[in-house]
Amino acid sequence: MINTRHILKKGGITLLAAGILFATWLLIRLSIPYLAFDPYTDFLMTKQRIYHILHWRFSFYVHVFISFIVMITGLLQFSWYVIKKYPGLHRRSGTIYAVVVLFLSGPSGLVMAFYANGGLPARISFVLLALLWLYTTAMGWYYARQHRWMSHGAMMLRSYALTLSAVSLRLYAYLIDVLNIPLRPHATYMLIAWLSWTLNLLIAELIIRKIEKIYPVKQSHGK
Repeated sequence: MINTRHILKKGGITLLAAGILFATWLLIRLSIPYLAFDPYTDFLMTKQRIYHILHWRFSFYVHVFISFIVMITGLLQFSWYVIKKYPGLHRRSGTIYAVVVLFLSGPSGLVMAFYANGGLPARISFVLLALLWLYTTAMGWYYARQHRWMSHGAMMLRSYALTLSAVSLRLYAYLIDVLNIPLRPHATYMLIAWLSWTLNLLIAELIIRKIEKIYPVKQSHGK
């Protein structure tokens, strides 16, 4: 597994982890109103035309109610302390993460992507996001089973970067609103639909390239 201590300073890692935990808490808070299963709750107000579609509605509630699981279990995959001191917890949390993404969050996100707001460009973005999320997670799990730890770590980093698109999407929407950037609602949603995951993935790739320079021999052998 990747030792991120060589990439980010300890204080930076702690701050990043705290930020992700805070974002997870916010996602949980945002999810609570949907427990009423009221079709006129918050985001669902924009989905009145498709709320009656059973597979979309089922996918929405699955996606909303289990988002915190992938956020937390994914974060545990990058704790060097957990990897060294509690390898069993690392493996179990990784398995939970992969199973939830591959069989619940990923498929439900893909269904929702076909009905996304923002028109065709936004839908294409979310479909690509869902497919890449499923692929990187599946490959990360596969490499772990093969004991190809460097490849496993790289794929899991990509997967978790895509997981965090749920956070970055809301962050960009908030910043555009606070900074009063003059964009029409349609253009705004299309912009953040693409930025929410492409920028995350770019950062992940830069980190992976940095790691490959530090561990060139291990990376080339894949184990």
